[in-house]
Amino acid sequence: MSGQWLVGVDEAGRGPVIGPLVVGALAIPASDMDELRAMGVRDSKDLSVVERERIHREIGERVEAGDWRSAIIICPPSRIDLNAQKSDLNSLEITLFSEAIDGTNLRASNGTIRADACDVDEARFGRRLAASLGEDWESWNVEAEHGMDASDPVAGGASILAKVARDAVIAEIAARTGLDIGSGYPSDQRTRVAVERLLANGKPHDCLRWSWATVADIWSATHGTPVPIRSAKGGAVVQSSLEDW
Repeated sequence: MSGQWLVGVDEAGRGPVIGPLVVGALAIPASDMDELRAMGVRDSKDLSVVERERIHREIGERVEAGDWRSAIIICPPSRIDLNAQKSDLNSLEITLFSEAIDGTNLRASNGTIRADACDVDEARFGRRLAASLGEDWESWNVEAEHGMDASDPVAGGASILAKVARDAVIAEIAARTGLDIGSGYPSDQRTRVAVERLLANGKPHDCLRWSWATVADIWSATHGTPVPIRSAKGGAVVQSSLEDW
């Protein structure tokens, strides 16, 4: 592909106790930046649902036409929990960001990647992301900043893709469980009530992040035992009683 390309990458759903962590990537020719601005692209958190969905459709039309590229990585709670047994969330996000960027299938020799840094150390996040991408992207410039989705339209576009995708999954969970999920964040009382309902049976619901403190605390208060641990085989390992823990 000729011409300079820009790739924006951002996530939605890092902190919630319910649902997936979603990472979106958007790749556009640098010459199309004004088009993103004209769409009204900015940080997805600053847009109404109607605005996000409109922009999402307009971006999708350009991707469908083959002018732009995009990718969505949906990381389910099970993967988050299994990762927590051996690593940290920042490392998982580096992997997910790399998967999303690779998922654009962009075959350009160089360009610039603009990532919304999830690490407190922006430069470290950028270095780790560049190392994770490997040799196919070694000639690309990687820029990582806090709030990149608010300051850069291509990262903002990626944040919109991620947010709309996550909202769709949350809506599906709400419909499937018949519960008001709320925002999904532990501080939301509606979410907390939903978590209590989803922990009432003999195993935590699969839509929950079992490794989150909120789940562990509510499970222990309800059942009197430590919360079960995810098994790599898809099941659960039930822990011993709190007295033996």
